[in-house]
Amino acid sequence: MATREPTFATPQEERAYLLRVKSELDAAQTKEDIVRVWRVHYLKIGHRKLGRLLIGRSLDEILKSKG
Repeated sequence: MATREPTFATPQEERAYLLRVKSELDAAQTKEDIVRVWRVHYLKIGHRKLGRLLIGRSLDEILKSKG
């Protein structure tokens, strides 16, 4: 089984990226806006984190669940 390379160099880099994605989702006003944000960020952070951001979970909770 191949191991996956980390996407972010530091936890701070990941937090900054998630903050940017959260602000984009917060600014989305239509379904098409949300789909666009999803498609842009899906491959980098995955469906779980995107879904958690979409339903309003806090960044601390998302990052803590990383395990």
